[in-house]
Amino acid sequence: MPEAVAARRLARRLRDGGRRAALAWRWRARALTGAALIGVCCIFFFGLEPLGVAHAAGAAANTPAQAGRPAVPVPGVPAQPRANLPGPNPPPATPGTTAGGPVRAQPARMPFYVATRGATTIYVLGTLHVGDPADYPADQPFRAPILAALAASPTLALELSPDELLVSQDDVSKYGVCRHDCLPRLLTDPLWHKLALRLRGNPAALEAIKKMRPWLASLVVETYDSLSAGLQTEYGTEAQLQNVYLKTRGKIVGLETLPQQMHAFTGLSLAQQREMLAQDLVQTAAQNVADVRALHRLWQVGDADAIAAWQAAKSENLARDKRISDSIDNRIVYERNRRFVSRMLQLAAPNKPLFVAIGALHLGGPKGVLQVLRQHGFVVEAG
Repeated sequence: MPEAVAARRLARRLRDGGRRAALAWRWRARALTGAALIGVCCIFFFGLEPLGVAHAAGAAANTPAQAGRPAVPVPGVPAQPRANLPGPNPPPATPGTTAGGPVRAQPARMPFYVATRGATTIYVLGTLHVGDPADYPADQPFRAPILAALAASPTLALELSPDELLVSQDDVSKYGVCRHDCLPRLLTDPLWHKLALRLRGNPAALEAIKKMRPWLASLVVETYDSLSAGLQTEYGTEAQLQNVYLKTRGKIVGLETLPQQMHAFTGLSLAQQREMLAQDLVQTAAQNVADVRALHRLWQVGDADAIAAWQAAKSENLARDKRISDSIDNRIVYERNRRFVSRMLQLAAPNKPLFVAIGALHLGGPKGVLQVLRQHGFVVEAG
């Protein structure tokens, strides 16, 4: 029986057992940062909770443990029970008031840059796959320079195109889900017991994760931590960009193909996959939640290099094997950064600005997208 069919039957059994797993496709943001199978993304509803799973991503939406990893749709995983989530869930944001009346809500600053080379302009926005309603006020979801750049750009480029996003779940099931309980035998005994202990309050999730390969199990853990931070996938940056861009424009393209994104994970060695999962389990769930919230605050401030420096410090702390950890970052962050820029250069043209929205953790630092653009002769300035 094909593994995709097995995954669908697993999801059906979970639903029939009372753990509803209704699937809804939609644009959105690893990880906290972006929106795709692994980059733009799908939204899965586990129970009543919308989860965008890790650019990878996170939600594996660019979580601190898995920088730049795309958010991936995770098939058939039940929601983490609310009672077991660390920390309270913040109430919906409401406008503040002063003695003079309501305070006008301001959009998050977000990392936003303008790269120019002669008559060629590329606007680069760093995204989060999950967010807070207060990040995108209804009357003005983005800052004026971002809205102006969107209006001026005939093309919006995300990590994955809409067409490929719609077929992504079958590939995730095919390459990330086993027919039988494979995860316990693919992990070392200590790592498996640590994961089982983390999910002890959610036996249905533990049963589902047994059928996943380590890279996908890693993104599941990140998804739970992102949800626990009180952030929501419907407020991922890509979903909000669509709401603005598609009112007047319609051309949205991908910087990667679905096979390229999938290969970033499926090409990982077993040692690399184990390292990914081990990093997610170094800290307690509460500590991971605190990191998710810290990353969200940095993204709100909007300094890509500050985000990159913070992430580098986190990676140093979480790495179990630095050599293997560096090889993972090279494969699923830095190689993709170079691929993103190559595609941008193909799409950009003189006097036809290109608007690019990718996970915020891809932007800053010596190997980030902004630096790669500089190496190609662009002048990059904060927008």
